[in-house]
Amino acid sequence: MANKTQQAETKKLKVTLVKSTIGCLDKHKKTVQALGLKKIRSSVVVDDTPAMRGMIFVVKHLVSVEEA
Repeated sequence: MANKTQQAETKKLKVTLVKSTIGCLDKHKKTVQALGLKKIRSSVVVDDTPAMRGMIFVVKHLVSVEEA
């Protein structure tokens, strides 16, 4: 039974906004907003899914990522 619960748990990523979005492309601003980041040094914990990885890849120059 414990094996199934471990498989159900997904990995988490902690994403932190480290640079301002001023002067960035509109696409980058919207991606940062969609990740749930509002201010510099704000952090969110998201699931490690291919969709989230893609969003993080688009704004990799603005955020820092670590496993949570």
